[in-house]
Amino acid sequence: MKLFVRTLMAVTLVMSSSVPHIFAKEDNQSKANTPNLAENAKSAMLIERDTGTVLFEKNADEQLPPASMTKIMTMLLIMEAIDNGALTFEDKVRTSEHAASMGGSQIFLEAGEEMTVDEMLRGIAIASGNDASVAMAEKIAGSEEAFVQKMNEKAKELGLKNTTFQNPTGLPAENHYSTARDMAIMAKELLKYEGITKYTGVYEDYLREDTDKKFWLVNTNRLVKFYKGVDGIKTGYTREAKYCLTATAKKDNMRVIAVVFGASTPKDRNAQITKMLDYAFSQYMSHPLMERGEFITEVKVGKGMEPYVNGVANESVSVLTKKGDTVEDVEKVIELNDSIKAPIQKDDELGKLILKKGDKVLSKTLIVAESDVKEASWWKLFKRSFSKFAGLS
Repeated sequence: MKLFVRTLMAVTLVMSSSVPHIFAKEDNQSKANTPNLAENAKSAMLIERDTGTVLFEKNADEQLPPASMTKIMTMLLIMEAIDNGALTFEDKVRTSEHAASMGGSQIFLEAGEEMTVDEMLRGIAIASGNDASVAMAEKIAGSEEAFVQKMNEKAKELGLKNTTFQNPTGLPAENHYSTARDMAIMAKELLKYEGITKYTGVYEDYLREDTDKKFWLVNTNRLVKFYKGVDGIKTGYTREAKYCLTATAKKDNMRVIAVVFGASTPKDRNAQITKMLDYAFSQYMSHPLMERGEFITEVKVGKGMEPYVNGVANESVSVLTKKGDTVEDVEKVIELNDSIKAPIQKDDELGKLILKKGDKVLSKTLIVAESDVKEASWWKLFKRSFSKFAGLS
């Protein structure tokens, strides 16, 4: 199946915005043919990851306790810190008395015990360790309270209108809530870091393997083992929240995210997620265009040590269609932010790549800086201006 793409540089410059775009349901999906999914859930959401297209929703903006699905944001901040160089997988993390005191799901960390970021992340992603989540929160932000502030700042940055966190674990707390839509957006952002599924997609593993305290990890998301293509992301359960799951699966070129809040049993939760995934893969297909980090355009930088920086894709870019439909004449529109000036840091937003077919917007992807650009000195700017004036460059 051929994909014809035309590229245009938009004349209109746009103001900066880092909010990922979650599109409305397919235009041709009226109430009359809405699939019968998630009948027993309080709320649900089904999206295609790359485009953010909503394939199904039910009470998607109802504020509900997310339980351990909270750890999707915790893992997002961990992966973000690793990506920007603030952490490495080999860094040692010391467990405080506070982290060791966490109840609920845990990997039984002892006060003073050290594990690597890799080990802590396995404890969070596979076993839903509350103790490991708090230990990582303290490592990244200095305290659990400071980390929660970062969580809420990130939620605001992502445009999450119905999410507030009080802790990094999902343990019951007043005014700690989210929605199916917001969970889907968080999962979409987390899955930019493709390495995360090496953790969330593992069914069983061990910690302290070469000691007399060997600890067996078994994934709380049984679909990782029993549904082909599922490789994440996070279950949740409290008495108030009931059984919740934000799942992701990849088949061929398409990755989807399915969210369920408030199922009555684990079996019912898994059955509803399975039905949603089956629906997505039977009805839709994805056409990849570029990977995260792939070059999009060269961007001029005012007052920079280098006059230009490469603008690259912030995440994977695809076009979604119903199965059997053809994709032709997709237009790439590049919109750059107004007044792009140094200093610029790697991954700073520079604009957007918009895929359109006629008047219909198919997807929006942030264009970000591939590298840092320092501010040029007065003398550097003077020499550059003189060279242009003299016709030397």
